[in-house]
Amino acid sequence: MKQGTTLFLKIAVFIIGIPVLAVCIIGLYWLVRNPANPDFAHLLYPIVIGMFLSAIPFYIALYQAFRLLSYIDRAQAFSQISVNALKKIKFCAIAVSTLYVVILPFIYLVAEQDDAPGLIIIGMVPIFASMVIAVFAAVLQRLLQEAIDIKSENDLTV
Repeated sequence: MKQGTTLFLKIAVFIIGIPVLAVCIIGLYWLVRNPANPDFAHLLYPIVIGMFLSAIPFYIALYQAFRLLSYIDRAQAFSQISVNALKKIKFCAIAVSTLYVVILPFIYLVAEQDDAPGLIIIGMVPIFASMVIAVFAAVLQRLLQEAIDIKSENDLTV
């Protein structure tokens, strides 16, 4: 495959990572220093810690996506290393979802004190989004593994 056919997707991976980095550096720090209501600022700290921790598997998954695109450029898309990259993306998405499930009770407490029931729904969006990514990566991983198995069977057949 020609070098650079996945250039647009590689650029998109970087563009996805930049706003998350900006929120981690500027947004969450500002939120901790200037809570909207200082009465329940103590509930905000576990939420912010969970959001910082969720950035770690997020960036690991982005790096694995970048590596997967590099494998596609080098014509190694149908290889075990591509399956391993998809497996890591799946586990990272599950980790992000798990972290937000842990954060959800604190979001509930903030929503109760602030009388904002829509906050709970907003808190559930990252859980379901990362689970969709995990299921999608699992399906792609299984399809790719089956394609590799079929390819190896055909290579052995004379």
